[in-house]
Amino acid sequence: MNTEITIRDACEKDVPQLVDLLNDLFTIEVDFKPNIERQTIGLKMLVAQPSYGVIKIASITDGLIIGMVSAQLVISTAQGNYSAWIEDMIVANAYRHQGIGKQLLQSAIEWAKDKGATRAQLLVDIENERALGYYQHLGWQSTQLNARRIFF
Repeated sequence: MNTEITIRDACEKDVPQLVDLLNDLFTIEVDFKPNIERQTIGLKMLVAQPSYGVIKIASITDGLIIGMVSAQLVISTAQGNYSAWIEDMIVANAYRHQGIGKQLLQSAIEWAKDKGATRAQLLVDIENERALGYYQHLGWQSTQLNARRIFF
């Protein structure tokens, strides 16, 4: 496709389109289920706190959002500095394999660096071989850590 793509920070008016992208993502990931209400609340919270987190979006000339990635800062005692958690990485099927995901990730990493972060990390569904291969191709390293969670 020969369409002009813009990478920018998301704003509240983008949330409905972002919820649609999350719906696609959460149907791929085993640990999460789409929930329009929860995703809307979470996205609005993130957009409202630009010093804490960001959502980078890829859009085309007609305003259609075709990809997104979010990043949030945490304090890393290992690094003695901020670290960025990268989440919600998705590019619409029709626009994959064009470097859009790489642009989104790089934009999120630049945001994190500007905030003082010295490392970024992300979680990948262990059954999503395409995503595992993609991040390996981009130079992301596997770790010995395994995620755990608890709801309360």
